[in-house]
Amino acid sequence: MADVFDCSDPDQREAGLTAAAMALSRGELVLIPTDTVYGVAADAFTPGAVARLLAAKNRGRNMPVPVLVGEASTLAGLVVTVPQVAHDLAAAFWPGGLTLVVEHAPSLAWDLGDAEGTVAVRLPDDDVTRDLLRRTGPLAVSSANRSGRPAGTTAAEAAYQLGEHAAVVLDGGPRTGSAASTIVDCTAPTPRVLRLGAVGLEQLREVVPDITD
Repeated sequence: MADVFDCSDPDQREAGLTAAAMALSRGELVLIPTDTVYGVAADAFTPGAVARLLAAKNRGRNMPVPVLVGEASTLAGLVVTVPQVAHDLAAAFWPGGLTLVVEHAPSLAWDLGDAEGTVAVRLPDDDVTRDLLRRTGPLAVSSANRSGRPAGTTAAEAAYQLGEHAAVVLDGGPRTGSAASTIVDCTAPTPRVLRLGAVGLEQLREVVPDITD
């Protein structure tokens, strides 16, 4: 079973972040808190680790894994150009519950599933996970649950479903907002909502009036 670290304790938090970063560098999986639900994380640039993540969730390659970043500026390094609409939405809602789908740079050596040249990127509003991301770089992260089951909102729930597949669990306490992130496709001239969640349509339209759903 995974090693569990209580991130409310400063010493355990530091030890947990170190253990998690090392595990991820070895291609192992880690369970982490986010601002929405708990997630299962893998190194985005290790295809074998992403494959293990998909297998742990019993999820197919037809549902590519999103990527979390620790700083908004990281987005520019993952794409050829950042569409203005993506820049505007990130400025308004990051860190937070908004995922942006953009065309990733062809040179990136990753395999997140059958994404057809796109990647879903989010900057989470959680200090523990952002600290981890600053140590590791972008991580492939999906909700901590077996496919078809509710996502874990506590470390214990996440570990119950996926703990046997993970090396480390970072316990950041219960997640109070269980809504998944809103997903917006920014690859077309007119942005489109693919999934409504933590950020509402009216909030989005205050920034991008022509967004469709």
